[in-house]
Amino acid sequence: MITVTREDFAKLPVKPAVAHAGPSDGWLPAGMPNVLHAESEPQVLDTTLLDTPVSVRATAQSYHWELGDGNTIDTENPGKPYPSEEISSTYAYEGWYDVTLTTTFTGEFSVNGGEWQPIDGTIEVESEPIAIYSKSLESRLVDGDKAPDENEDPWKPERSPATDGPQDPEATHRKL
Repeated sequence: MITVTREDFAKLPVKPAVAHAGPSDGWLPAGMPNVLHAESEPQVLDTTLLDTPVSVRATAQSYHWELGDGNTIDTENPGKPYPSEEISSTYAYEGWYDVTLTTTFTGEFSVNGGEWQPIDGTIEVESEPIAIYSKSLESRLVDGDKAPDENEDPWKPERSPATDGPQDPEATHRKL
């Protein structure tokens, strides 16, 4: 009898969910919602055990977001793009932050085209971090007859230790 263990499942090349954070420009004003969502379709991976074809199906079960400032969000919902804010956060401070998504997958296996059977346990797969710049905006008087200088105040400064955002002293862990 062929079975697939959690350890076998963990060795397969399950692709991470595609994570999305914030506006596509890579920056957002401090205090503005950073909209988070993930894309993950069930994946079927084919392998061979004891000279027998085995298919393994990996399905996203839950999502753990680390926001780079100490705040985290756990949810079973992948979220939706803007304008939805069902999974979102805000940054209190200016600076660069890395948003990281870890997806928990459940698994099932099928031996030689047979019925799908559950794999005991889950695996976690981490997506590539997404860099987001949180910008403190200030209003100022400008000459309405003069075109703004786009290079005068860049929205995203070069990343360096000096431009990394601080940790949020009031960071929380939320479950949605």
